[in-house]
Amino acid sequence: MRRMKLNAALFVSALSLAVAPLTAQDRPIRIHAATVLDGSGKTLRDTTIVVQGSKITSIETGGAANATYDLGRLTIIPGMIDVHSHVGWHFDKDGRYAARPGSPAQEILYSAENAYVTLLAGFTTIQSPGQANDVELREAIARGVLPGPRILTSIRQINERSGTPDEIRQKVRQLKTDGADVVKIFASASIRDGGKQTMTAEQLQAVCGEANAQGMRTMVHAHSPESIRASVDAGCQQIEHGVYATEEVLKLMADKGVYFDPNIGVVLQNYLTNRAKYNGIGNYNDEGFAYMEKGLAINAAMIKKAVATPDLKMVLGTDAVAGAHGHNADEIVARVRQGNQKPMDAILSATSMAARSLKMEKTIGTLAPGYEADLIAIDGDPATDITAVTRVAFVMKGGKIYKR
Repeated sequence: MRRMKLNAALFVSALSLAVAPLTAQDRPIRIHAATVLDGSGKTLRDTTIVVQGSKITSIETGGAANATYDLGRLTIIPGMIDVHSHVGWHFDKDGRYAARPGSPAQEILYSAENAYVTLLAGFTTIQSPGQANDVELREAIARGVLPGPRILTSIRQINERSGTPDEIRQKVRQLKTDGADVVKIFASASIRDGGKQTMTAEQLQAVCGEANAQGMRTMVHAHSPESIRASVDAGCQQIEHGVYATEEVLKLMADKGVYFDPNIGVVLQNYLTNRAKYNGIGNYNDEGFAYMEKGLAINAAMIKKAVATPDLKMVLGTDAVAGAHGHNADEIVARVRQGNQKPMDAILSATSMAARSLKMEKTIGTLAPGYEADLIAIDGDPATDITAVTRVAFVMKGGKIYKR
């Protein structure tokens, strides 16, 4: 009960900070730290980041004199980006996965709670693929009335049941009209159902071809090599999961410049940890969990192949569902430990590379003058201890401080 009251108090406190920013913006904020990783691959020492309003105005080297916030030995990095987080997924009042939505008020409050814990974990931008109330949440956070990461959403998804190619093209146009930031596509079955290809080549060509014509990005749920190849051949821009990806399709993605988001460190682990809360709902059954248990080893082998693929553009996504929000940085740790990815490359995948995949590389993901003042400070040196990314001590988003 004390913990529940504390969490409620923290949420109310953060909400008040979002409405009334901690810092006056009539003069610059100066944030100093011993180490800064700027998101472009550079490491800066004894550095001060100067913020005016919502933007970074300059980056200076030298001592901490006149620092508004002296973060000492902490390491500053850009606010992290999760390109695949289901912000609305939650457990209900009985602690079970809420497969059926509750009232609109319940659903938006659960989403707001997930957004809050994600922000405090150092993620200042997420992409949610997606549900209808993501739009209201996105707008409330953008207005500053709720604390949370910047949200991009697909609103809904397109799959093999979405109709003929012409009907699918119309659905893509409607998504654009409705304000979707990205088109989410299911080209394969769930790993719990074996991951086989479900959409036809013609359907994939329709959805990704129309999205490209409308200037919209696409992200594709695809586990099997066949579904990955069909999606890449159709001009789709980003592949999710890829549990059964082969060296051949990994190279194909690299050759075509397609972004790859392998979710290997959070989602399956979260399902298995919270098995009792999911079991018996839909295809969350004994057979499905057996697939997921096998998937851990398959993922561990796949990520090594992905990391070893030259020029493969890997971005950081978790597929965070109920129970995983706030643990997003565990994905970075797993990629370094399981996949032998270099710590700096893993951090770039969660910052500048992720921003590039969202077509926001000129505003977020990098610490430089003119960029949004999205920055966090972590306790430790991720070059020697990658778990430092899970120890977030300071969070600023758009020039407002939410954790210190």
